[in-house]
Amino acid sequence: MQPNGWRALDQLGVASKLRKTANAIESGRFVAITDGKQKPIPLGGEVRCLRRMDLINVLAEDLPSNTIRFGCRVVSVELDPISSCPLLHLDDGGTIKAKIVIGCKGVHSVVASIVGLKKTGLYSIYVTRRFTRYENGHGRENEFVFMSKDGLHLGWLPVDDHLVYWFVIRKWTSPESRVTLAKDPMLLKSLIVKAMNDFPIEAIQMVSDSDLSTVQYTDIRYRPLWEILRRSFWKGAIVVAGDAMHAMAPFLTQGGAASLEDAVVLARCLAEKIKLSGDDDRGLRETSLSFEKSAVEEAFKQYSKERRARVFWLTMETFFIGSILGSSSGIIKLVIVLFMIIHFSDKIGHTRYDCGRL
Repeated sequence: MQPNGWRALDQLGVASKLRKTANAIESGRFVAITDGKQKPIPLGGEVRCLRRMDLINVLAEDLPSNTIRFGCRVVSVELDPISSCPLLHLDDGGTIKAKIVIGCKGVHSVVASIVGLKKTGLYSIYVTRRFTRYENGHGRENEFVFMSKDGLHLGWLPVDDHLVYWFVIRKWTSPESRVTLAKDPMLLKSLIVKAMNDFPIEAIQMVSDSDLSTVQYTDIRYRPLWEILRRSFWKGAIVVAGDAMHAMAPFLTQGGAASLEDAVVLARCLAEKIKLSGDDDRGLRETSLSFEKSAVEEAFKQYSKERRARVFWLTMETFFIGSILGSSSGIIKLVIVLFMIIHFSDKIGHTRYDCGRL
């Protein structure tokens, strides 16, 4: 979680709790394994590695009781022909008639397809992510380290004094290899270790000692830039946020932070457009459906307008980094690097973004 994400978490009122769960990262460095050369990686402010469940639990703690329902996997969405309310069809055969739907379920979101975001592209690389726990402490500095050699890119940073998060970015060789690796975490780990010749012993040991139950194999997808520019992020009382909107690949480590920005901006837009009477939720219950629908659509329109430019530039920068990592052509890499020097000379500029007050 980078500085812009912490600004959003401060607005949501949960940042102080989450800071207790993760050490502050104080520095970063890049290491080229081939020649041993190192250079600093700028951070630009507060950076911490959060466990996803810590973030989810802290956010859930402040929600009213009975807010969260489990076991409601949505398989399709449609608009009621009479009321225009969203109808969510669940995998158990049930249906939910909703007033507002916010779809956040990743690049395969069925909600995204309803608002017109249907196309995704597939990078020729995959990411493996895991935790390694050191019962007696890992003894590492609070730094982000990124190492690279022959198309294998390894990064790690501590979560706390005992837990280290690491990831590996590699190209996949065939569609068959993608399917096999996704199903066999042991094979995935052994292939990574085998390819880590000349890497420091502590790095190889970190990967070897990792907990297989924490493995995440991820094919990296992206939302085409023209989709971000041309498509709407909402339709009626349906809207998208998070990866369902911008499919943020991990190269900028902005997936979580950008999604939190979405949350703050969306909440602010809804609050500005929906004026409730009274101090409880009676205002929402007593508001006519037609008035509420109009206000919600205005809020979604404003949200879409406010987020489009931010999402476009994040998507563009992410796409070009992914293209460099996945391309075998030196000419293509050179062209992209020159383009990025012109348009993204400030390597941490995206972390300075402020989504504003809630």
